Amino acid sequence: MFNMEGKDMRLLNPKQFDNPFPDEKTNQIFRKTIEFFENKGLESIKEDDQNMVFCDDWIAYNKEIGAYATLLTPAGYGDADSRWDMNRIAQFNEVLGFYGLSFQYNYQVSILGLGPIWMGDNEEVKHRTAQMLKDGGIFAFGLSEKQHGADLYSNEVKLYPQGDGKYLAKGDKYYIGNGNKASYVSTFGRYADTDDYVFFAVESSHPRYECVKKINTAGVRPAYVAAYTLHDYPITKKDIISSGNLAWDSALNTINVGKFQLGFASIGICTHALYEAINHSHNRWLYGHRVTDFPHIKKLFTESYVRLMAMKLFGLRAIDYFRSASDEDRRYLLYNPIQKMKVTTQGMKVIEMLLDAIAAKGYEQDTYFELAVRDIGMIPRLEGTTHVNMALVIKFLQNYFFNPAEFPEIPTRDDIANDDYTLNQKAGSLRSVRFPDYSLPYKGISTPNIEVFKKQIELLRDFLGTTPPSPEQAKNVDYMLALGEIFTMVAYAQLILENAKIHKVAIEVIDEIFNFIVRDTSSYALNLMMNFANSAEQEALLRRMIMTPVTDEALSSKVWKEHVLSLEGTYAMD
Repeated sequence: MFNMEGKDMRLLNPKQFDNPFPDEKTNQIFRKTIEFFENKGLESIKEDDQNMVFCDDWIAYNKEIGAYATLLTPAGYGDADSRWDMNRIAQFNEVLGFYGLSFQYNYQVSILGLGPIWMGDNEEVKHRTAQMLKDGGIFAFGLSEKQHGADLYSNEVKLYPQGDGKYLAKGDKYYIGNGNKASYVSTFGRYADTDDYVFFAVESSHPRYECVKKINTAGVRPAYVAAYTLHDYPITKKDIISSGNLAWDSALNTINVGKFQLGFASIGICTHALYEAINHSHNRWLYGHRVTDFPHIKKLFTESYVRLMAMKLFGLRAIDYFRSASDEDRRYLLYNPIQKMKVTTQGMKVIEMLLDAIAAKGYEQDTYFELAVRDIGMIPRLEGTTHVNMALVIKFLQNYFFNPAEFPEIPTRDDIANDDYTLNQKAGSLRSVRFPDYSLPYKGISTPNIEVFKKQIELLRDFLGTTPPSPEQAKNVDYMLALGEIFTMVAYAQLILENAKIHKVAIEVIDEIFNFIVRDTSSYALNLMMNFANSAEQEALLRRMIMTPVTDEALSSKVWKEHVLSLEGTYAMD
């Protein structure tokens, strides 16, 4: 189901759960979660969505099976099998996303709310939080404000000192998931007297906490996105999570951990949508033929499948880097924003292609697909837009290509371990992060389209080495973001290929993945050439970067027959 070796790494199929994790408690939580949603059924999920019914039934069941308590409590604060393990934390997002983004959103914002607590230095708050998780509590992250969004510098919530370590909290927060029923809302603000940053814990049930309104959204309709106000909310030292630099770092690191999860939500949504789309199309007849007999439909499904496989291969490999991070190896800081930015936008592409295949069926209210259409577009816009994350990605560009370092090979990290570094990430310049030789993943493997892409990589390196952006171009944010799109494809392909080799993904699937990678890279090169001012030398290199992938109809047909069409009938939600 998840990390599997064989001819192919399979997509999530709830009807074929095979206990993929190394400990029984984790397998039990995943298995019981699947059972809950399968028993709930699609009709009930859709009714709750249409009526905007909050997921109280899931929260109650979560308490019963101890899902959040086990998965989201670091070792030493909960039961013996509780740990902060990014492998199972991340993959649980995939399962919840598979059934609906509203369920994943509840989990996602709980992760965000817990981040500052576990990263803080208030042990009393940590132990209270662990008990709240055991009691079935959910959490919220009080960062955004209506006028400033997530701009930490402009935060207006204040703690006003009253003497004897007591404060009154005043101010408003906006767009806060779980703000209606959170056990703790980790609220970011400043001390009114010193202007120092602070995180403090407030309870949504407190009379001085007002949930002003629910912000209704096109997607995640059952979720509760709140605006709340603190009316002289009493705060003591026991409620202070962190202060000063620690509070600031906790805010940034929490976002770092949280946004990583959204890529897995996208994978879950797309996987369910693919099953529903292939089932519908294969069993619908037009002009005496199954819809799946038409060549353009086969192409839409095949490309949707390989793009989804690429999303999953990248995401699972990114977990390995996240879990293996240290002060000496911070490469995850490149792959993290790509997971958020690229995997989520690829999800939008997958849903768009599948929608073209099933047409109006995708808008019918009784389908999962209609949920997917609405929800998938939200994910790239949460917790840092694509542009914000791309601005991070381009900071790694120089070292990635021109300053290699030696690193031991990163193993597959599905072991039982508490990921301490995730909760104690060190701040530092992104431009100082080093990488090994960029060509290493391509050793020992070759397909026609891998070879084409390798030529594109070398042309990009030549572009950066011989005709780098001028001072004027470097100051043009849009130019650098467009250049970053090309570079992102290189880093994206790296982890995809690393994991494809680890999991022995079929060679025809790998080549089809690199077929779209070549095409996408060409389109980004064309965009940089056509929409921005370049020198003659830069334009010449960009023109050469625009390449045609190798099309092998026999291989494409094999992917369609053996990997895509074979999914028909293997899963349908009752």
